[in-house]
Amino acid sequence: MDPSQLPVVRQGVTLVLGAGGGLGASLAGALTARGEAVILLGRDTLPAFDYRDTASIERGAQHVANQLNQWGQPLVRVLVTTGFLHGLLPNGEMATPERSWQQLDATALSHSFLINAIGPAMVIKHVFPLLPRQGRCVAAFLSARVGSVGDNLLGGWYGYRASKAALNQLVHTAAIELNRHNRAAVCVALHPGTVDTHLSRPFAKTGLQVRTPDVAADEILAVVDGLSPAQSGGFWDHHGRPVPW
Repeated sequence: MDPSQLPVVRQGVTLVLGAGGGLGASLAGALTARGEAVILLGRDTLPAFDYRDTASIERGAQHVANQLNQWGQPLVRVLVTTGFLHGLLPNGEMATPERSWQQLDATALSHSFLINAIGPAMVIKHVFPLLPRQGRCVAAFLSARVGSVGDNLLGGWYGYRASKAALNQLVHTAAIELNRHNRAAVCVALHPGTVDTHLSRPFAKTGLQVRTPDVAADEILAVVDGLSPAQSGGFWDHHGRPVPW
């Protein structure tokens, strides 16, 4: 991006992690349409950003730091849109949500935790130091309502539920520490609802309100823009309503 075309400094820069997903791309598009500066990172970007390679997370954070320095703008939003529910595992096997404990598989569980919890934890470690020490900034991690322990009435989906619950705890804990660095900062877990993406499309049941990534992106940004520091550490849905832990 040409620095001369950047928005004014007061808007700052948004980092969107998950360039390969429909929701991540829609969030970046919505922000760009608003005239805001966006850094988009994912497995196919340059530099590549891949939770399976911890060094790539460090390189990505350094790339963000370099861009912020070049543009002379603060990092005001971090939007983590990554997630794993089903798909190919590193060993070539196909993983799908478990319907019974008989389907529990250590390799699939490890991968779910890597993508849904451990990777975001490394984002916290390497990216949060780039957030400003004063002034409002927001870090939002896309979680899922099925990660709620209190809302779990159906069972199943062990790996996805447990790894998203772990993400929620990581976010809540990071919010407490972030507040010590910047009392105007906000760090939250967000449930985006059911979005028509590769992740949720096979499991969108009749009767669910399925939205396009563009509509979901607008909803998420509305929630992110409206959150106050008093709401930091919470778990919120795409309407800005609290989700049970």
